[in-house]
Amino acid sequence: MSLLTRPNELSLEKIIPLSTSETLRNNFMVLDEELPANIRFGLLLEIMDTLAADTARMYVNQFYKDAVVVTAAIDTIIVRNPADITRDLIFKSRINYVGKTSMEVGIRIEQPNPQTHIATCYFTLVARRGPRDNRVSVALPPLNYIDDMEKRRYQKAIERKEHYMAQKNLESQPPSLEEYRLLEKLHKPQEDPNFNGLLASKLFLTSWERTFPAYKNPNQTIFGGYLARRSYELSTMCAELIATKRPIIAAVNRMNFINPVKIGDKLLFKSNIVYTHKSFICIETTISRMGRYEKKISNLTDSCLFTFVNVDEKLKPYPVETIYPLTYFEDQKYLEARRSLTAIISEIKDGLLKESDLAHFD
Repeated sequence: MSLLTRPNELSLEKIIPLSTSETLRNNFMVLDEELPANIRFGLLLEIMDTLAADTARMYVNQFYKDAVVVTAAIDTIIVRNPADITRDLIFKSRINYVGKTSMEVGIRIEQPNPQTHIATCYFTLVARRGPRDNRVSVALPPLNYIDDMEKRRYQKAIERKEHYMAQKNLESQPPSLEEYRLLEKLHKPQEDPNFNGLLASKLFLTSWERTFPAYKNPNQTIFGGYLARRSYELSTMCAELIATKRPIIAAVNRMNFINPVKIGDKLLFKSNIVYTHKSFICIETTISRMGRYEKKISNLTDSCLFTFVNVDEKLKPYPVETIYPLTYFEDQKYLEARRSLTAIISEIKDGLLKESDLAHFD
């Protein structure tokens, strides 16, 4: 059998038949009501992660039969249209790019009748070999990019890597004059003894849980999709602390997985509201881990930003209260979220962020 070496040959598709299965609809819906966007986005994250790993293994296992594939990062996700719980979900995956030891798998979610683009996401995965507790990355042969579409997707993958590094550098920059004045306006009211605004320091939720064998992937560790789902679910509940209507997900920024999670580890999820603007609520969520017989907590991921829009039953956006950072650290997180949201809105052509009549800054 000849090797699969072109992106066009390394594709998979998965269909969730919501239109014909009441059991699946009950499993995927958020509320037992007729609502737009009434779908558990966290489950979509799990499915995408599993499909991305399956797609990557198609390529890797041609060269390394004993290699495993792990999720290193989940890149920015933009929700283009709210999903309909009564229509099938179609997940399409393809390897876009293979580097020295990592690869990018793109996944598109659609719904048919009529064809609707729900979201697109890009996963970075790494191939590893060796004993479970001492695996090392392995070199991967490059793909062959033949037709125009393959070449465009390859180039886009390179541009996404470069954009991520540029955006990461931007978010760590000191405040501009405009941003300094914005922070000054937020700090000034707090000097009033009668100030009763929403302090960022008080708007958080935490959750501890233990990992069990039921959550493991083929690598015998906890798969990234489960961690992303749990992060999203806590972020949603955190957004509800200030949402006057219903917070629905509009965007997720990049989530990097620093360390693997082993069976029996204890995980600490923490979500903080770090920024609000008109109808937008930005939640920063982090995950830390503690080994079963350990006392020290270590970071599992760097921070991930979930952006929600506060909407009514017809998806009309409604404003939320301004939150007030107090400390230098909270100022930093406030500006990072603001910069990230501004960058996302400026780049997209459609989606819940762009279509909102509140999607602008002034």
